Amino acid sequence: MSDALVASALPADAVELGRILDAWGIKGWVRIQPHSADTEALFASSDWFLQPPEARFARGFSAFTGCVAVRVADLKVHADGLVARFDGVADRNAAEALKGCRISLPRSAFPEPTEGEYYWVDLIGLEVFNREGVHLGVVRDLMNTGPTSVLVLEYTETVDGAERSAERMIPFVDAYIDAVDKAQRRITADWQTDY
Repeated sequence: MSDALVASALPADAVELGRILDAWGIKGWVRIQPHSADTEALFASSDWFLQPPEARFARGFSAFTGCVAVRVADLKVHADGLVARFDGVADRNAAEALKGCRISLPRSAFPEPTEGEYYWVDLIGLEVFNREGVHLGVVRDLMNTGPTSVLVLEYTETVDGAERSAERMIPFVDAYIDAVDKAQRRITADWQTDY
């Protein structure tokens, strides 16, 4: 393991925000593929946590095991992604060794969103009810459709006397979302079960 990679425990509130695609240039830079178009959290923290690639992408990976902390020396937007340089990663070989690594930050390191804005990770697991108090489901995921995001809800329905898991989607826009109460872990929507 390089001196730049410091063995560390993954924070309990860690959120995976992207992965290292490959080396970029010859001076230790890496190309980053963020999981979201909003990269503000990556720019807000100079300490990142790296984990090895998932098993299906880890062929030949040997840079480290477990979790390591790295200090971001430089980060900038380049083309359709980001490029970063870490303290102690000084050449292309060291950068190539990190290919596929998953990048996480503690949720507590994210900058506070402005009024009416939310990080997707804060919406996952919230219960969604309509104006009449009918439970519509639990936010399992969000989907970016370009101009808007869509809440992907999971709920249980009964079909022919048997319960099964089902999915419902609601556009995450003011026209349909009345309120988001993170403290109560609840979203109120202008939506019906038969939409």
